[in-house]
Amino acid sequence: MSSSTHSRIPCPPWSRICAFLRKTVVLLWLLLSSFSLPLTQAQPKIPLETVKLWADTFGEDLYNTVTKYSGSLLLQKKYKDVESSLKIKEVDGLELVRKFSEDMKNMLRSKVEAIKRLVEAAEEADLNHEFNKSLVFDYYNSVLINERDENGNYVELGAEFLLESNAHFSNLMVNTSISNIQLPTNVYNKDPDILNGVYMSEALNAVFVENFQRDPTLTWQYFGSSTGFFRLYPGIKWTPDENGVITFDCRNRGWYIQAATSPKDIVILMDVSGSMKGLRMAIAKHTVSTILDTLGENDFVNVIAYNDYVHYIEPCFKGILVQADQDNREHFKQLVEKLMVKGVGIVNQALSEAFEILKQFQEAKQGSLCNQAIMLITDGAVEDYEPVFEKYNWPDRKVRVFTYLIGREVSFADRLKWIACNNKGYYTQISTLADAQENVMEYLHVLSRPMVINHDHDIIWTEAYLDSKLFASQAQNFLLLTTVAMPVFSKKNETRSHGILLGVVGSDVALRELMKLAPRYKLGVHGYAFMNTNNGYILSHPDLRPLYREGKKLKPKPNYNSVDLSEVEWEDQAENLRTAMINGDTGSLSMDVKVPLDKGKRVLFMTNDYFFTHINDTPFSLGVVLSQGHGEYILLGNTSVEEGLHDLLHPDLSLASEWIYCVTDIDPDHRKLSQLEAMVRFLTREDPDLECDEELVREVLFDAVVTAPMEAYWTGLALNMSEESESVVDMAFLGTRAGILRRGLFVGSEKVSDKKFLTPEDKASIFTMDRFPLWYRQAAEQPAGSFVFNLRSAEAPEGPGEPVVVTASTAVSVTVDKKTAIAAAVGIQIKLEYLQRKFWAATQQCSGVDEPCQTSCQDSDLDCFIIDNNGFILISERPEEIGRFLGEVDGAFMTQLLSMGVFSQVTMYDYQAMCKPPDNNQNAAQSLTSPIRAFLAATKWLLHELLLFLLEWSVWGTWYEDSGAEAKTVFHHSHKQKKQDVLQPCDTEYPVFVHQTAVQEANGIIECGLCQKIFVTQRIPNSNLLLLVTDSTCDCSIFPQVLQEATESAHNTSVKCERMRSQKLRQRPDTCHAFHPEENAKECGGTSDISASLPLLLLLLCSWTLLLQHLR
Repeated sequence: MSSSTHSRIPCPPWSRICAFLRKTVVLLWLLLSSFSLPLTQAQPKIPLETVKLWADTFGEDLYNTVTKYSGSLLLQKKYKDVESSLKIKEVDGLELVRKFSEDMKNMLRSKVEAIKRLVEAAEEADLNHEFNKSLVFDYYNSVLINERDENGNYVELGAEFLLESNAHFSNLMVNTSISNIQLPTNVYNKDPDILNGVYMSEALNAVFVENFQRDPTLTWQYFGSSTGFFRLYPGIKWTPDENGVITFDCRNRGWYIQAATSPKDIVILMDVSGSMKGLRMAIAKHTVSTILDTLGENDFVNVIAYNDYVHYIEPCFKGILVQADQDNREHFKQLVEKLMVKGVGIVNQALSEAFEILKQFQEAKQGSLCNQAIMLITDGAVEDYEPVFEKYNWPDRKVRVFTYLIGREVSFADRLKWIACNNKGYYTQISTLADAQENVMEYLHVLSRPMVINHDHDIIWTEAYLDSKLFASQAQNFLLLTTVAMPVFSKKNETRSHGILLGVVGSDVALRELMKLAPRYKLGVHGYAFMNTNNGYILSHPDLRPLYREGKKLKPKPNYNSVDLSEVEWEDQAENLRTAMINGDTGSLSMDVKVPLDKGKRVLFMTNDYFFTHINDTPFSLGVVLSQGHGEYILLGNTSVEEGLHDLLHPDLSLASEWIYCVTDIDPDHRKLSQLEAMVRFLTREDPDLECDEELVREVLFDAVVTAPMEAYWTGLALNMSEESESVVDMAFLGTRAGILRRGLFVGSEKVSDKKFLTPEDKASIFTMDRFPLWYRQAAEQPAGSFVFNLRSAEAPEGPGEPVVVTASTAVSVTVDKKTAIAAAVGIQIKLEYLQRKFWAATQQCSGVDEPCQTSCQDSDLDCFIIDNNGFILISERPEEIGRFLGEVDGAFMTQLLSMGVFSQVTMYDYQAMCKPPDNNQNAAQSLTSPIRAFLAATKWLLHELLLFLLEWSVWGTWYEDSGAEAKTVFHHSHKQKKQDVLQPCDTEYPVFVHQTAVQEANGIIECGLCQKIFVTQRIPNSNLLLLVTDSTCDCSIFPQVLQEATESAHNTSVKCERMRSQKLRQRPDTCHAFHPEENAKECGGTSDISASLPLLLLLLCSWTLLLQHLR
């Protein structure tokens, strides 16, 4: 009986029962047929010996081709010839990490010395400066420099300012002879405080220049003033954003806040009672967001909303404080945006809750163990709150209370000021969105008083962060930085008790420059160095991925600088490595790891040795990783300078451009030299001032001599190639441990299929600071004499469907005294069509010499594939399948190979992934089912926007003309972000499939319901490839695909909450400045000036209230 007969069941009106019956009958029929029905057609036979013959023939052809064109046997012989003069030294990992750490400490110390000179100069200049309220002073405004008016004259504060490109500053246009001044849009550039501060800080120009001359490795130096201006050296042209606004304010940068204050525990209390609706709620939300922006990873925080009752905006954080890292700050901001107003505000219970949290954390020795503060954000408070303070805070007043009165109503101003003044805090009134930034900053000045009065110049180092200026200029390489900063105080006796913070000086250190002190060649093929902070966050690591792609743009991930060490070195399940490094220990441990390669498509199984130590005088620790086996040894050769120089100057040779062979960034005359040019000058003694790594230079000379014959070999092959042989190989290449790269072309450069290969456009194919090339790393783990084949798509403007090529590479090893080291890797780029021709020809072979072949891959009833050891298809009869994963093409086949142990599935984890948030289908459904509700909501939103617009632009009577633009940007930027940020950080897991090398061949039958599918697999000798032959007549589509896709790790609510609440081990900063007996606590704020049009404000608010009531 045919399946079509069974499907003709007449359908009753109830369609669900009909569909169920159909499915049931079909499934039962398939199940029974798989047991009882005979095969409906003859199964093709696949002789095992024939498949083995095909694999051996193809493998032999491959081996002969790649050895011939790569010259791998010649290179192996050349190293063998000099083996007697070679030494293989075992690497002492602990000695190495200590040496690197000492070099880094010395480099960082020189930055600290530069900062100290700036602090001394700034404080001396302030001591000698008398404030002049009527001071008139022209300075270089970084936005206005070189700008002219319609008459061709320079605008005010915008005189001529010479700029030239400077390689040391990422080729930006700068002036290294002088600094200039940047101000955010909402700071008036001629305010007396600004003019006096700028005039006073002119004294820093000479120190900036002197510092740069003393230490040419210095990058940006700057002074951020507490009044809001930012003096930057070298001077630069600052460009506003697309709205013409300068939002950068030095005072809310991490380096400023950490230097200006000690660590702190903060509880933010936000009034969400009914009176906070409309504009007040928008201002309150922006105020909370601004406070959160002032916190860093050494601080702890929670946000509580209150009305009739108290509720934690993140229920998971009930009763605790959490570290104010970027993850948690962004999480709080998102939750604050969702808050709604209702009920009556009762502040007493909210204050009691906040005091309880702070008390419990202090007693449990948790949190910052330094400053504690409560931030009260409300439009008024009517209760008798004095008993709360008597119970929890008086008489010691160890918790400061800062109050923020929202809106223009002043009825409750005296009450809120009393709260602040009686709890060593500060009171401000915030009546517009633009008020928030300046008023929030006041709390930092209060917290800085004890440190200022003591004149404690604490040195702080920040977590890693992206250079926003470089990122905005769309530089090719993102630049991760850390900043060293120190506070600047007023030393005038008459203001001592006021504790006046003048600002913060700082200087950036590019982490790539720091990591260059751990030279790549000393770490082996798979080794690397990394750094983490006292909080366990990654400062630098080859696997740190701070950016993600959204459309065509690269953007920083929201949590890029709060990636924990345990999320990158995730095999460290017990966190032994993390604990030791955070404790500042020196030591080592070993760990079995799975190393992802090729964007997660492949994996290497390795045992790594980790060596670690603390970098003295910093909050950082350094780790060095060496892979066991060949990674523990370094090859040492020797040759004469004359011979080495001769072979070094061949045109086919290049050096790793990111490695430091010679120091070229100190002397301006050296900055234009390539590493190869600098090395030649050093070796010829043409430039005695050049400093070079002599050990690395020796290795380069030796490798150049040993590999020199390869150029002549490749050239000879190229000269003897016919037109037919040109369609075989594009190029040969080799790399050595010293970073040498040689390339020999067999076709014209315009005919090379993959033009990005071995160029900086394809980072994975060249030596970088972080990694050896992918083809080198894979070859190093292949058996001796075996080649690893990788399919590469040749990208072109025409898009997919372009020709593809295959790289084949093998490692060249040297053994001395039973120690084996990898000396080099060599390979070719071979055309895929040539491999296909060779393969189809090989499958014409048969075991009987005189008999015609009974079976061939050309037969219509057979499918033949060549796949690599990770299951990706290199050869198939169907071009569209090339490059795809086998499980995607034939799920039944891959499932069977997995069940037989031919392949194994390895689960990998990615804790830096970005995922789409789950769709909120319920909200969407509501709006569809209720058009009237949707219309009313839209009308309400439009009125809300209109009100904010009118309030922002019509009512800001006291602001200077430019100040409104900043607030517009702040408010509207938040809406823009919601639309664009479609991805969010998440944890994912994904499978990688690996061939089990012990299984050389396999065969079997797959039961596919109506038929049986026969298959044979055979390993291809001297390669990482497998031949798969299977029956194409049996349809196994009932099997699902086996996909190599990442899926978001599913955590149930309790597990997710537990992870969020967990307090990982961290080291607190050494110093704390919470209180000082001479502190003048009477300076606790005042009422804001109000000169806006009160009638207009009342009219707008009344209209708003009436309209909302009508809509409801």
